[in-house]
Amino acid sequence: MALMPKRVKHRKSQRGRIKGSATRGNTVVFGDYGIQSLDAGWIKATTIEAGRIAAQQYVRGEGKLYIRIFPDKSVTSTPLETRMGKGKGEPDFWAAVVKPGTILYELGGVTEQQAKVCFARLASKLPVKVRFVERRPA
Repeated sequence: MALMPKRVKHRKSQRGRIKGSATRGNTVVFGDYGIQSLDAGWIKATTIEAGRIAAQQYVRGEGKLYIRIFPDKSVTSTPLETRMGKGKGEPDFWAAVVKPGTILYELGGVTEQQAKVCFARLASKLPVKVRFVERRPA
């Protein structure tokens, strides 16, 4: 089963606009290296899961992978060949809303070269442009 929240306040959310850049979740906190979004967009729960699997297969227990985004927005669609009216469709999939600057994934316990290769594999699965970032010394 893909990632989805246990409970939501409202069953069907509106689309909304993604404006501005991330002020929270824009620094590497848990691992040593991370990938940061350069674009705004929605990332499906299945895409997040596919990225997790690709990264886990590469590190093979050496390092620790941290996923910093969670799909908490329901995206609905009305069925094909349905006339106008009849309300909003059922939730089709769950997505994480990503702003520019959001850290998506982090890796700890691996070398920089391993992290770059792992994140290059992971970036090919994502619908937004990303860049490799390191943890800043405190």
